[in-house]
Amino acid sequence: MNPDLQRLQPYPFQKLATLFREVQPNAAYRPISLSIGEPKHATPQFIRDALTANLDGLANYPTTAGSDALRSTIANWLAARYDIPAPDFKTQVLPVNGSREALFAFAQTVVDRTKKDPVVVCPNPFYQIYEGAAFLAGATPHFLNTLPEDDYALNFAQLPEQVWQRTQLIYVCSPGNPNGHVIPLQEWKTLFEMSDRYGFVIASDECYSEIYFDAAPEGALQAARQLGRSDYRNLVVFSSLSKRSNVPGMRSGFVAGDARVIERFALYRTYHGSAMNPAVQAASIAAWGDEAHVGENRRLYTEKFTKVMAILKPVLPVTVPDAGFYLWIRTPIPDTTFAQALYRDYNVAVLPGSYLARAAQGVNPGENFVRLALVANVAETLEAAQRIAEFVATLRIN
Repeated sequence: MNPDLQRLQPYPFQKLATLFREVQPNAAYRPISLSIGEPKHATPQFIRDALTANLDGLANYPTTAGSDALRSTIANWLAARYDIPAPDFKTQVLPVNGSREALFAFAQTVVDRTKKDPVVVCPNPFYQIYEGAAFLAGATPHFLNTLPEDDYALNFAQLPEQVWQRTQLIYVCSPGNPNGHVIPLQEWKTLFEMSDRYGFVIASDECYSEIYFDAAPEGALQAARQLGRSDYRNLVVFSSLSKRSNVPGMRSGFVAGDARVIERFALYRTYHGSAMNPAVQAASIAAWGDEAHVGENRRLYTEKFTKVMAILKPVLPVTVPDAGFYLWIRTPIPDTTFAQALYRDYNVAVLPGSYLARAAQGVNPGENFVRLALVANVAETLEAAQRIAEFVATLRIN
């Protein structure tokens, strides 16, 4: 067996299931889960129709690279969304089966095991796929704590020079999971300069980019163009239809950026990654080509955030994130105690922040936070918020 498998840690939802097994939820309330970032808004009918209308494509093997039609649609979407020239769809865009698969596989492409003690840098808290990808690529993950006192920015000074010299890949997430922080241009500039200095590749996870409240978040490709990096040197972005179009089960996304890196990634995926189903490719073309449903999706999230904030703000230190569909909230008691008691007394599931982070630089930056995924319908989300407010009130009384 691959010895690196022993380095993998339990997934946050495994830990949550273990925590909840210790108590019995209050049967007087129907269960509501805000713990998993799985969109619950309805899949648009036109995407469903495009999928079913192209089922004849199941009779053919798809190419690993995907169809030219899909790749050019994605390139045109990137151009329109980020006000940049359309990337070369043949060399700078590659469809993938969701960003999760691609984020994991990417480390297997980038990390050079022949070099001593390779490092993969991740934000902390983080999407656990980054850590698992590092371990299975034979690298050691090092964490940059993203803290509220720093406005959740990447503080590069946390890691010593000898770590940066061994760094081959850095994962960043903008808008961030779980805090919703959007990386500003100056932070991108610093990151690009460090990439030039140390030679590492940047993997920018942007799967929450289309859920925002005011101005559309700037993306990594957009920042690169503004800073004169038209070749997207050592930069690859990852995006997905899951959150944007409410199709998490369709497993459709893309990577885009440095043609040299994508060429190597495409080679790896020829052996590892399954090609995207032709019917899914057709549905994806329809989804990337339409913005009306994305605007309606944002409207629903804005409504939920506005109403939930009104309910929770009197009892918890809650603020609206830059973007995304999570609330990242400091708890008045330990986060695991908070989550377990809320589940026990009010049958609402939230995720302890410490399960999304690792101890680094002497602290676990997720400790005493919980993550709420506002993914359910409006009525269910508001009911959960009311229960949370009632629960917090009991803590103050007791």
